Amino acid sequence: MDLASHKFISFFKPEQAADLCRMAIVETLSEGVIIFDEGETSDFLYLILDGQVEFRKRIGYKQYQTLTKGFPNGFFGEMGILDGQPRSAQAIVSEKAILAKISRQSLMAVLDSIQGSEAVKIFSYMTQRLRESTEDYVKQVLHREKMVLFGEMVNTIIHDFQSPLSSIHLASSMIAEQHPDEDTIDMCESITEQAQRMSNMATEFLEFARGNPALRRSPVYLSSVLQNFERLNRIYFNQKSVEFIFKCDETILINADETKLLRVFQNLVGNAVDAFRERGGRVAITAIPSENEVKITVCDNGPGIPDGIRDRLFEPFVTYGKGGGTGLGTAIAKSIVEAHQGTISFTSTPLAGTTFYISLPLYREGDEEDEDLSCEL
Repeated sequence: MDLASHKFISFFKPEQAADLCRMAIVETLSEGVIIFDEGETSDFLYLILDGQVEFRKRIGYKQYQTLTKGFPNGFFGEMGILDGQPRSAQAIVSEKAILAKISRQSLMAVLDSIQGSEAVKIFSYMTQRLRESTEDYVKQVLHREKMVLFGEMVNTIIHDFQSPLSSIHLASSMIAEQHPDEDTIDMCESITEQAQRMSNMATEFLEFARGNPALRRSPVYLSSVLQNFERLNRIYFNQKSVEFIFKCDETILINADETKLLRVFQNLVGNAVDAFRERGGRVAITAIPSENEVKITVCDNGPGIPDGIRDRLFEPFVTYGKGGGTGLGTAIAKSIVEAHQGTISFTSTPLAGTTFYISLPLYREGDEEDEDLSCEL
């Protein structure tokens, strides 16, 4: 956006606005750049012209708690300018941003010349922003406490799962040894795989609750992942009268944690199948490579995502119309995709279906295998 049309500039008379625009220094900053750190001198007011800025407090070594975010037409840093105190939080670019900064000395000179009505407008807007920031912070604190409780519950479940899952593995192995025909061995292998999937799911829930889904990545062909996904769910799809198809070039190679990637497809496709409500339907996955990434679509012909949850679909515990749903499927899928340095979004049309769009980096020579990464939630 143009600096002269920024909301903060609009608070001032034309001659004052012109002075501010002339004094402002416009900078383009890349994602991850720290604008200022907690405790630093408050020397500039910042106007956001484009991009996104995150404000956060340090809560431990290399650990931060997000307080709120700033978007185009917003401004920040004014509290330190007015009271002369050091910065109370860190400001970091979360999406490539264009900022205009005005020095404390220049801003105070203009503020000294404004009339009462203009000052009221500025401080009313500042008060509104403080209220919004406080609400954001309270929501995040409540979310963190909820996730702690969730993690404790999942940890208990994982502990309780160990004994019955071990028994399932043992019984499956014994049956295969006693009945070594091909059909029995195939069924026993399926039982073992599904039991292992249950164990992996519980572990993923715990990782999600802790905010650090660990990845163990290696080069893998995406077509192989999708073939494995179809094989594991073949009986499930038949029972639900769901037509599942996928189209993927066999040469698409990515650096990924296959188990975690299967979880993404399971969550998205599982949600689609649930939405069919036993009436059957169609789910199609298509993968198209580009220069540096593969673009994956997961498309269904279901009833679409209700308006009431679209804006919050990737938030934890958001669900609709599913008696046994946890509301964690899309949130976990998003955390896994982002841990792979990918992106995920969606479009949905009532009574026509939903399409998820996933982008993942292609494998490049030099990518490390068995890399252990985490994604902060």
